[in-house]
Amino acid sequence: MLATVRRLLRSRLSTGSDLRHDHTPAAIRARLTAPTATSYAADAIYGGFDGTVTTFAVVAGVAGASLSPAVTLILGLANLVADGFSMASGAYLSTRAEEQRYAAVREFEARSVAREPDGERREVREILYKMGIREPNLSAATEAVTSNERAWVDLMLLGEYGLTAQRRTSLRAALTTFGAFVLFGSVPLMPFAIGLPSPFMTAAVMTGTSFIGLGILKAWHARRSLLTSILETFAIGAGAAGLAYGVGWLFVLI
Repeated sequence: MLATVRRLLRSRLSTGSDLRHDHTPAAIRARLTAPTATSYAADAIYGGFDGTVTTFAVVAGVAGASLSPAVTLILGLANLVADGFSMASGAYLSTRAEEQRYAAVREFEARSVAREPDGERREVREILYKMGIREPNLSAATEAVTSNERAWVDLMLLGEYGLTAQRRTSLRAALTTFGAFVLFGSVPLMPFAIGLPSPFMTAAVMTGTSFIGLGILKAWHARRSLLTSILETFAIGAGAAGLAYGVGWLFVLI
């Protein structure tokens, strides 16, 4: 019974496996005993999209104000360094807060199990009931879970707080965010850096290509429609760039 409940929990906790599973006994065993993969794709999408949008917004705003390519390059590089570091710092602090909260809540629940086991067993029973387990299996499942302290605390964290054992590390989240920000954010500046003709139009085309790449990454990560993801990413990015260009153009009129 404990093994059955563990499999149920693992299926709830796992988010990175293929949606089309091989259901042979060997494949099932391998999948459910493998460590849960931690994905940093969301950090890459977040950093890459923000880097592309904000840097191209600088490019579009400067172009709208009819300033020189040198000014565009200087402002764009300043944005890459300052905003990229700010994004990475935010990713680090937010992920660190998640790590600390998980550790604190886990410690609290472990103490509660030790001090008030009867009350915590009743909570386990209620959580399993909400998950759809009924008698005659409910009592046996509750006994099975509470016979193993780690499984017990894991279930409390999931059922009460929605917390899972799958954790992103704060440093890797920050580095992924910063790396994606700089990588994608450099794209709109390349035509200005290497002196290509019609640098703004070239930057616009290259930025659109970046949005398509980010849309593909988003579709893969979220397992959503490729076309929908690309269009969504492109539309939001184009809207931000258009606003920035409009602001720069208004400054020229004023």
